[in-house]
Amino acid sequence: MTITKERVAKMMDHAVLKPAMTDGDIRTNAAMCVAKGVGDLCVRPTDAALAASLLKGTGTTVAVVVGFPHGASRPEVKALEARLAIEDGADELDMVMNIGKFLSGEYEYVRRDIAAVVAEAKPKGVVVKVIQESCLLTLAQVAKACELAIEAGADFVKTSTGFNGEGATPEVVEVMLRTCAGRAKVKPSGGIRDWARAVQFVEMGVDRLGVGSADKILDGAPVEGGY
Repeated sequence: MTITKERVAKMMDHAVLKPAMTDGDIRTNAAMCVAKGVGDLCVRPTDAALAASLLKGTGTTVAVVVGFPHGASRPEVKALEARLAIEDGADELDMVMNIGKFLSGEYEYVRRDIAAVVAEAKPKGVVVKVIQESCLLTLAQVAKACELAIEAGADFVKTSTGFNGEGATPEVVEVMLRTCAGRAKVKPSGGIRDWARAVQFVEMGVDRLGVGSADKILDGAPVEGGY
């Protein structure tokens, strides 16, 4: 399939997640997403209702982060965050895996943590993406985290929050694509700051792109720093 700006824009999840972002920033970024044909706006929990009201009927969906950015909230808290986000109008949830428990080898805990969010989302048709923070993992651990997310019923695996070290790399994304192999979709995020990098991941076969400057990428300009 030909890679066009329209196609790439539709694959983008545009993140508005920095701590100092205001309601005005949400409004500005929502309008940009609509104008540029961006597929999804990803926001903080307290911005969910505003984003949903701004984007209703536009073709741009709303994703809300859960357990962000460290993943260390208790499963019950993540489930409540998920439920409230859905009530506020979220179409998708980007949850952070409990990285510390994963690195401790507490794999059943991690699976249950993800499943708690999935249980809130799936009956309502809401998509769940699981952020691994892959910069903290080996490639073997990336594959293991993918398996746990799939077992728990997640729809996507995602590389990074964009707040903790290196973002998506081709090596990690390749492992994710190979491991998921049609059982879940893949979303690289973090470090996608120009058109060439976005196209590289699209050509690899990903389904989404997590970005922080969709407008600049789509306009062909490199993005300096940030998400």
